[in-house]
Amino acid sequence: MEDRVFKLDDLAQFDANIPQKVMVYQTDKTLGAMWCLEPGQEVFLHQHPNADDVWICLEGESGLYFAGEDQEVEINKGMAILAKAGQTHGMRNTGKDRFIFIGIAGPVPVETVKL
Repeated sequence: MEDRVFKLDDLAQFDANIPQKVMVYQTDKTLGAMWCLEPGQEVFLHQHPNADDVWICLEGESGLYFAGEDQEVEINKGMAILAKAGQTHGMRNTGKDRFIFIGIAGPVPVETVKL
């Protein structure tokens, strides 16, 4: 069952200098990664030309989601966000506490284009 059940609290990793991306799993169809951000850190603006990317916010009360075309949406724990293939996305932890979200993307391999 270790390849089907994941203890997310045990996987979380933080670094004061850079956001941490921790791979949770990968199959031949999708992948799951945990992003752990200290206050002020951000996930760079990017897109996946070939894959959808769903972000599920697990911890944090103040984040700013970059939806492209200068659109910004406040996000927090309990929210899910969908970026369809080709849609621009990124985020910044604007709060005073840590922010954690899980990204589920597919199909794999997932191509990432930094913007």
